[in-house]
Amino acid sequence: MAKKQFVFFFLLLLSITLTTAQTDDDPLGTEVVTIVKPYAPSISDAFKIKETPVLNNSVAAQKTPVEYSIFSVPVASTFTPAKGKAATVVKAEKVKLYDNYATLGFGNYTTILGELYSNFQLSRTDNVGVFFKHNSAQGDIDGIRADANFFDTQLDLNYTSRQRDVAYNIDAGVSHEQYNWYGINDDFNRQPNTFFTNTDFTQNYFSGYLGGGIAFEDSFFSGVSGNLRYLSDSYESSEINVKLQPEFLFPISDNKFTLGIDVDYVSGSFFEGLFLPGAINYNHLNAGFLPSLDIVNNDLSLSLGVAAYTNFDLENSDTNFYLYPNVSASYRVVDEIVIAYAGAEGGLMQNSFYGFKEVNPYISPTLTIMPTSKTYDIFGGLKGKLANSIAYNLNASYKNETDKALFVANTFSTATDTEGYKYGNSFGILYDDVNTLQVFGEITSEISQNFSLGVNATFNSYSTDTTAEAWNLPALQATLFTTFSITEKLYGGASIFYVGERKDLDLNTAAFPSVSPVVTLDGYVDLNVNFGYKFSDRLSVFVKGSNLIGDNYERWYNYNVQGIQVLGGATYKFDW
Repeated sequence: MAKKQFVFFFLLLLSITLTTAQTDDDPLGTEVVTIVKPYAPSISDAFKIKETPVLNNSVAAQKTPVEYSIFSVPVASTFTPAKGKAATVVKAEKVKLYDNYATLGFGNYTTILGELYSNFQLSRTDNVGVFFKHNSAQGDIDGIRADANFFDTQLDLNYTSRQRDVAYNIDAGVSHEQYNWYGINDDFNRQPNTFFTNTDFTQNYFSGYLGGGIAFEDSFFSGVSGNLRYLSDSYESSEINVKLQPEFLFPISDNKFTLGIDVDYVSGSFFEGLFLPGAINYNHLNAGFLPSLDIVNNDLSLSLGVAAYTNFDLENSDTNFYLYPNVSASYRVVDEIVIAYAGAEGGLMQNSFYGFKEVNPYISPTLTIMPTSKTYDIFGGLKGKLANSIAYNLNASYKNETDKALFVANTFSTATDTEGYKYGNSFGILYDDVNTLQVFGEITSEISQNFSLGVNATFNSYSTDTTAEAWNLPALQATLFTTFSITEKLYGGASIFYVGERKDLDLNTAAFPSVSPVVTLDGYVDLNVNFGYKFSDRLSVFVKGSNLIGDNYERWYNYNVQGIQVLGGATYKFDW
């Protein structure tokens, strides 16, 4: 016990001594430490604990195996699942195409319409076609004492062949047309019946043609087309017209250079003039060269060319040279929505007796024939689609034509051997220089496969050089047209067109100074409707109504048209 007290007393004394030593006023000493190398700490390796520790447990529980079996009990059921079926695509019924058809129709005014077309396939590449058509009317027109009968009969043949590198065709045909100069003025319309019985107002046109063409693939010689036509009439008139148009094509990089050649020869004669005896002969050869460079660059299409023509007046030994612009361009401003186009074109147009009678069959066989020079035709416009089913076209143009042919009424002749066209009831040709400002607009809409609608209008303003008016040329023309299908078998169409006022010259009033020789032909509206019904893919019937407003308007001066015309018939398609 004394030993333990001694040890405790010694430790206490040592603690008090150390405490007194630290409270002395002597400062701590300093010592310089020299660092031999920088301190580089290191991390000792760590030892991971295993994810699945090994248990050394002698008291681990043992799994008891379980044995079991499935006892299947059938369940009665009347449900039977339907078998799956693949969806089918509805296919449109294949339309049977026939190589031949025949049409026959009858109407008032003793109208007869007959057509027959037949195609014969000689081989995989060769075909022969035959087309026959007859259209006639025998009825008279109210207030007209002369016969107004007419008929038009034609037969056309064609042969086509399409080989691998070349395609060619041959066309031929004949026609016979008969018209009457029934446009008698009021003075002659009051003549006794013997006047109409003894006067032959009939004019017959007989014509035939032979033509064809050939086109080559991958050749600088693109091809050539040609046509030979002959025309004669009841008054010993005759005319031959030959046209030849070869074309050469030279690719230049992505562009192409085209050289066209235009040869147009017309020769003919008339038995006599309207007032003077003696034959009228004409003989003109037009030869033209039309080089052009076509450039296509993305949205821009450009054609740069000229047209150089020479006219040989072989009857009068006269030669004239002409040079015309032949430039056009189009640019897609907004894809297919807005396409701008413009150009300047010109050319020498060959006039002919055949061409005049196609426009006005009541011309007299006493004409002066000469070509018309279209000095320039400057145009520009916009076209495109407002939607997938709506298309439009707007343009304006200004053109100058030298020796433009104008139809004008003939005066009556006082000759004792008066023919049927010498009673002021036929038309002649006056030539004049005419400037024309034209504005045209058209919009068409295919609303659905069963309905389409369209309208267009043309406004013309004419200025002439020597004549007082642009005779028989209307200032305004407009057309509204539609086609529709009411059912799968019933279909139809309609059109209504308007032709504005025209001016003509009646020199038969020269004996009356107080009466103006200028006559005005009123504008007119013509409504036409047609319906058809398909009994089968072979047989269909149709009915057509023309001039349904019933106005006997004047198509030409003193030439009133037939009133309401109704024609009905049937068309049958077949194979031989």
